[in-house]
Amino acid sequence: MQQFTPFELAEHLKDGLLSFPVTAFTQDLALDEDAYREHLNWQARQGVAGLFAAGGTGEGFSLSGEENARVVRLAVEEAGAHVPVLGSAGGSTSQAVANAQAAEAAGCQGLLLLPPYLTECDQQGLQAHVDAVCSATDIGVIVYNRANAVYSAETVARLAEKHENFIGFKDATGDIEAVTKVVAANGDRLFYLGGLPTAETFALPMLQLGMSTYSSAMYNFVPEFALEFYADVRRQDRAAVTEKLTRFVLPYLEIRDRVKGYGVSIVKGGLKAVGRDAGPVRPPLQDLTEGDLQDLRDLIDAAGVRPANPSPALSAV
Repeated sequence: MQQFTPFELAEHLKDGLLSFPVTAFTQDLALDEDAYREHLNWQARQGVAGLFAAGGTGEGFSLSGEENARVVRLAVEEAGAHVPVLGSAGGSTSQAVANAQAAEAAGCQGLLLLPPYLTECDQQGLQAHVDAVCSATDIGVIVYNRANAVYSAETVARLAEKHENFIGFKDATGDIEAVTKVVAANGDRLFYLGGLPTAETFALPMLQLGMSTYSSAMYNFVPEFALEFYADVRRQDRAAVTEKLTRFVLPYLEIRDRVKGYGVSIVKGGLKAVGRDAGPVRPPLQDLTEGDLQDLRDLIDAAGVRPANPSPALSAV
């Protein structure tokens, strides 16, 4: 396993596609360790630059503290020899600190810090939240700018000055003016990644703002397509990006938008559609209906994006 300093991790992640593996569950919603290991094994060998365990697509919001620690440890054990693994920290500040320390103990190279749970907060509180997590671990920390955790350029700059292990800014607001201020104030001190839902839709314009990478949920089930799309974005090949958006991404969004919460459910539906079932989603999410799942299967085939090696038995090498 290659070990990265926080700075080295940022340099590595900024120039490759990133993804959040789903967390596999059994039909009774328990953690399915064997299926999760198999999925990680496949994901780690496709050419992605980093995997974030127990994140949003991994249903980290549904995991107990013990499950979060187990999920990130499994990810390091199964994928850490091939690709950097990062953990996720959420909930209250004390819970986020515990998640961060568990991720470091498991061997994670870095951490995504999710918004605090269900409370409004201003810049002083957000800075204290990040201060606590960065101070509790030596691994690289990336903040997730979304929902109730929208960081001003000044707050980000103060955190970057204070904490050497604060390395990245992930945005899910799409607020071009605010993101421009963050990038202008912090420059190359941080790396910037896109985190809007189905990030491929926004990847090309966000590249112009300095976001050289993004997290791809669809990499979970169509990794070759996701990597080709990312390569087109980095080449700024607008014609190729538009063709792929039209052929697959935009019809995929139409299915995703039929039900609230389908942003995660459709990824597990995609895995089922390509023969790599990772089980159901946990409540309060709901699985795709049979009709929506069939529409997704038909789209995958019509768009020609089915993975070349869909069988779990063939990939476990």
